[in-house]
Amino acid sequence: MATLYIDRSGAELELDHGALAVRLDGELQQRIPLLQLERCVIASGVRVSTGLLAGLAEAGIGVLILRPRQERAAVLAGVPQGDATRRLGQAAMALHLPTKDRWARFWVHAKCMSMARLLRTEAERQTAGRAALAGTAARIQAHARRLRQERLGSESARGVEGAASASYFEALRELFPPGLGFEGRNRRPPRDPVNACLSLFYTLLYGAAVEAATAAGLDPAIGFLHEPAPGRAGLACDLVEPFRAAADRVVAELFRTRVLRKEHFQITDGACLLGKAGRRLFYESAEPPLGRLRERMRRLARTVARAADRTYEQVAAQGGVTPCGRCT
Repeated sequence: MATLYIDRSGAELELDHGALAVRLDGELQQRIPLLQLERCVIASGVRVSTGLLAGLAEAGIGVLILRPRQERAAVLAGVPQGDATRRLGQAAMALHLPTKDRWARFWVHAKCMSMARLLRTEAERQTAGRAALAGTAARIQAHARRLRQERLGSESARGVEGAASASYFEALRELFPPGLGFEGRNRRPPRDPVNACLSLFYTLLYGAAVEAATAAGLDPAIGFLHEPAPGRAGLACDLVEPFRAAADRVVAELFRTRVLRKEHFQITDGACLLGKAGRRLFYESAEPPLGRLRERMRRLARTVARAADRTYEQVAAQGGVTPCGRCT
């Protein structure tokens, strides 16, 4: 099963007897049977027929539609299954404050450990900046220990995540050549090549997280660390957190090996954009590690699903939901 990237302005996609047909100026360029596809990543400027979207959804093929200069993407994750009781259990978990806080601590702890692990690995690899990387890794691990030792609420856990991430991105500068202009995380729009690639990879992870949550019978919108908000899939955002450092590692490797170079980017109205040749190289190089991250994300989503099933059974036996403090 493959991921299909369509990133050619003016291309037209349609359903053709159980296959995805790619046309350019009316001429058939490619025809891929739906049975061979697991997901499609489509860039803006590509026209997609409603019949194809319906066919992809019915086949359970995820669709991620990217929009230039924005991290948000449209995600279609297939036809929902009969998972109402599981989603009720998930909602009960989010409404029960101790459970919600426990899961919020879990996501932040997993993110902290992955950030510390990356910095430790890079400290062993590098000579310059070794002490700074190792010191930051130790501080982030201290944040992780605090999450294990203290029963922090979700708001406090978010504060820990913010402090750890600020230290992490300051140290992450050591992984990239100074000429790239990377001084830390910036977005909407990204202003340097590193942030342009980070934003793109994070968007791909977000699409994978929506797919993983939906495939596990969960509601992607009901999260624990990320509060409900219009246009945001909270659980998908939760699922992304443990894998951000893995994405950062891939991006660092792309620049370290010079697969991507500064000439692959251009600045337009203050936004740093990856050009067509660079996007092709990015997708080709990022897909194998991204595939591995998708599988890990699916396993994690199934863990949440099992917890939701247990919660539903408990709530059903008790005859209702124990509300959180803000609901009373």
